[in-house]
Amino acid sequence: MVQPEAAPRALVTELADHLRGRRVVALTGAGVSTESGIPDYRSPEAALRTRRPIHGPDFVRSAEVRRRYWARAMVGWERFRHARPGPAHFGLAALEASGVVTGVITQNVDRLHRAAGSRSVVELHGALAEVVCLGCGALHDREDVQRRMREDNRLWLDGAAPVAPDGDAELADESVATFEPPSCPRCRGPLKLRVVFFGDNVERHVVEEAFAWLDEADVLLVAGTSLAVFSGYRFLRRALAREISIAIVNLGPVRGEEQARIKIEASTGAVLRELALRLAE
Repeated sequence: MVQPEAAPRALVTELADHLRGRRVVALTGAGVSTESGIPDYRSPEAALRTRRPIHGPDFVRSAEVRRRYWARAMVGWERFRHARPGPAHFGLAALEASGVVTGVITQNVDRLHRAAGSRSVVELHGALAEVVCLGCGALHDREDVQRRMREDNRLWLDGAAPVAPDGDAELADESVATFEPPSCPRCRGPLKLRVVFFGDNVERHVVEEAFAWLDEADVLLVAGTSLAVFSGYRFLRRALAREISIAIVNLGPVRGEEQARIKIEASTGAVLRELALRLAE
């Protein structure tokens, strides 16, 4: 295990040499967005928060769960939507532009990779910017839904509250009780963010597209994720099965890291930015 203070130049040089001239697919998680002000789920700081994320099956079957989620999401979105790409996002976009990275597979739902300029992105868990009707399947823009929620809840006060990686926020139960959740303007059905909640499955065609990218790669670059969730860990397993080299940049332990060619335990933003500079030479 490489400690953060031992990570700098020698290991970054080794990683740059390992990636040079190879086709690289990046697999990213919440750690690439923490420098944009979006918290993760599994850092030491996150472990201090007792909040239980929304589970998909609960959301579908319970109107009260939907009411609570949308009330908190309405508050959380006001902060989440102002997040901007950080050095990790720009570093990966630069690596794609220089031909090193052929695609980004992300577990994040913040769309910051696209905002930074990455063109080839598979969003494993969807995106908070889109909303789907559970009744008719119609897609809606998140900003439009936010505007309608504010109109329908004019007397409901929203304000600063701790935001979470899925755009949710903490609110007291008494505040939630009076909130009017959104519905589909087409069929009046309940709405759900087009994201994979805990307990949901990633759509098969999304996984297959990501697998196809990985199968054409020489290196899997894991950045900012512990791979604790199987939806991400499966790509490390796939890389091993295909004898694709694995490199990791992450603060903290990563599931399966003993199989990596190299691991740098340091800020993803600093390392990816430096990689982009070196490999553009």
